[in-house]
Amino acid sequence: MMNKTLLACVAAFSLVAGFAGPDLLAQEGPIQPGSSTVARPRKRADSPTQPNETKPVEVQAPRELPKIPSKLNKKKDDEAASDVTFKAEAEVVNVDVSVLDNRGYPIPNIPKGNFRILEDNVPQTLTQYSMTEAPMTVALIVEFSNRYQSYWSQGWYETLQAAYGFTQTLRPDDYMAVIAYDLRTEILADFTNDHNKLGEALHRLRIPGFSESNMFDALTDTADRMSKIEGRRAIVIITSGIDTFSKITYDKTRKLLQESGVPVYSIGILQLARAMQEARGGNMIDFLQGDNELRTFAKETGGQAFFPRFMAEMPGAFAQINNALRNQYSLGYSPTNQARDGKFRKLTVQLINPATNEPLRVTDPKGKPIKYTIVAKAGYKAPVPIQ
Repeated sequence: MMNKTLLACVAAFSLVAGFAGPDLLAQEGPIQPGSSTVARPRKRADSPTQPNETKPVEVQAPRELPKIPSKLNKKKDDEAASDVTFKAEAEVVNVDVSVLDNRGYPIPNIPKGNFRILEDNVPQTLTQYSMTEAPMTVALIVEFSNRYQSYWSQGWYETLQAAYGFTQTLRPDDYMAVIAYDLRTEILADFTNDHNKLGEALHRLRIPGFSESNMFDALTDTADRMSKIEGRRAIVIITSGIDTFSKITYDKTRKLLQESGVPVYSIGILQLARAMQEARGGNMIDFLQGDNELRTFAKETGGQAFFPRFMAEMPGAFAQINNALRNQYSLGYSPTNQARDGKFRKLTVQLINPATNEPLRVTDPKGKPIKYTIVAKAGYKAPVPIQ
């Protein structure tokens, strides 16, 4: 009797396990050196536009943000991070340089020997030199305030179309974010290489909600966020250039933008309105001040400022920005001043003929001299002492 009872219990257990097993399993389940002249080529092919691709955002190792140290090893991780940061800033200073002709197009094929960098007027020895179309990370900032909507509402569709065309130049290994600002700064699309997400973000810019336009806050918040990203990066801002209610001041904005090392490319959108108001004898102080601020931000960070008077000029401004970003010289040097004083050091980039130490002469295919512009950041902040 006991044996029969035991056998019945074993059979019942096996039956229950047989049903439980599949349910549990079911729950388990990417010129030449020394030459005094650089001949500009006859043609330069435009940067090809890649087809739209939709794939997950993938932050690669060299471009990712620093990891947050765990609480258990926070002190050890902080010390290691400080060593790495100081070593990178003290031993090598990286400077991205654009050399543009009188029409705003980049001049390629200038050898390393023709570049000279001065740090606080002291010549430095270049240790790194390259001109490659490196991947880039771009933040597209758009002012979306109804304070100035009446000025450019008729051309707003064309402005968004030009901005959308700029997002379509994105390549598979590039990343872009779309950010709008009025009283507050809002990230409409975080850094991605998905063309559809960027287009959807711009499509949301239909009816502005606030009259304020806090440009300084938007710029500094974005620059601070991007300062931790390695590689080629830039801020492109579509703006009136007028700030109304930012918590941060203009002087503080200049300082923070310089220290971030992120170049600012600005497109002023009130030129037609300014011309109309000037013809009526109106007050031009706000317009002039805004334009001057945009020029200053661009010059001091190594970017450019554009002020198209007509909507038809907008795509050309975006095209020049794309060409400048795609065709930059990447220079690096070990500074002679190794002091860890945290001070701002002024940089000057020159093109010279090393044989005569005179300014380099650039000519077109017919031998006529070309006026060129060197675009580079104004300086950098030296590392601070390790505590």
